[in-house]
Amino acid sequence: MTYSIAQAAERSGLSIDTLRYYERIGLVDPPARDSGGRRTYTDDDLSWLAFLTRLRTTGMPIRMMREYAQLRHRGDPTAGRRKQILFEHRASVRSRIAELQSCLDVLEYKISHYEQLEHTFVEGITA
Repeated sequence: MTYSIAQAAERSGLSIDTLRYYERIGLVDPPARDSGGRRTYTDDDLSWLAFLTRLRTTGMPIRMMREYAQLRHRGDPTAGRRKQILFEHRASVRSRIAELQSCLDVLEYKISHYEQLEHTFVEGITA
């Protein structure tokens, strides 16, 4: 199945401008064109965009995404380097998750503290 750029944007959650930008900087291959010269995207293109979105959401820098995309084009001989990029990024993501978990723990503590204060205040009023 093929999709127009608007449909690809909607399905991927990316803007049309972002799709064009990703094409311009080499993160995505120039898509096929229909008889009217309009971009058409395939399910494989959308899968790649979903992967790129996950990399971006997890904080991978564009330069690393570009390196990964370039290696992907060179095929299986680059599997080791691609794996290394993902391995390093996974470590970064895990570190960020741990940092966020620590922040969440503080928030949970503060919420619990305020709940105790509210409970104590309500008991004081009704006593």
